[in-house]
Amino acid sequence: MNYYPSLSTDFKTEAFELQVARDLVAGHRVVHIFGYNPDIDAGTEETIWTHGGIYQHLSSPTVLTISSSSTADTAAGTGARTVYILGINGDGSEVQEVVTLNGQTAVNTTHTYTEVQSMSVMSVGSGGKNAGQIYAGTGTVTTGVPVNVYGHIAAGENQSLMGHYTIPAEHTGYIVQGQISSGTPTNGYVVGRLKIKDPNGVVRTGAIVTFYSGSVSYDFKYPIAIPAGSCVTATALTTKNDELVSCYFQLVLVKGAARPGYNIPRN
Repeated sequence: MNYYPSLSTDFKTEAFELQVARDLVAGHRVVHIFGYNPDIDAGTEETIWTHGGIYQHLSSPTVLTISSSSTADTAAGTGARTVYILGINGDGSEVQEVVTLNGQTAVNTTHTYTEVQSMSVMSVGSGGKNAGQIYAGTGTVTTGVPVNVYGHIAAGENQSLMGHYTIPAEHTGYIVQGQISSGTPTNGYVVGRLKIKDPNGVVRTGAIVTFYSGSVSYDFKYPIAIPAGSCVTATALTTKNDELVSCYFQLVLVKGAARPGYNIPRN
């Protein structure tokens, strides 16, 4: 494979951000988190992810089951055939694997997980997308749906939309920017939060926005440093039922611990 240096043809250096995206800066990588919740009801705070409700972490490393609500999502089916899973194991490190689907029948993961970071469909049949809801979970699986859900791909998306991310072991995460948006079809207000759960289990609000319709961005000129083992989660609380809310936030992961006195957001 050819290697291209970070210099243009007229010997100008590329932007640092582009060099990170091209994997030219040792120990640095960028993470883009997109979340979507299609149905948030009044007075109940929910994580911005397609399954709905508040995302829960497992209390201990556990083998997960992978299944679909559709029989078309199987090894030789017209829907999704294989799914890539990225998660956190008992050591706090990221682990990954590809699972071959078997429709509504559960397939066990090889690794154990304390949470799922993201899921992606890797191969499909003639339909070109996952026909059903794809789940990573635990407990009894009924028509493809497990009792406890820790990862989710909405039908037709081919990609999880889960507004949370845990900083893996031996890394520090830096929140660079984010955004939350809603169409607010029922003329309600949305309170969006970016929450940070530290390794001791303490949850703090890192950013909070309130709006009626449209989108609100929060850009950190001086990024917030988040230590390994901390989880960043986007949530929304609405004043009306049936709100559709989406989110985005960007992290830069740097291998190595932050300096003492890392930057917990304070006013």
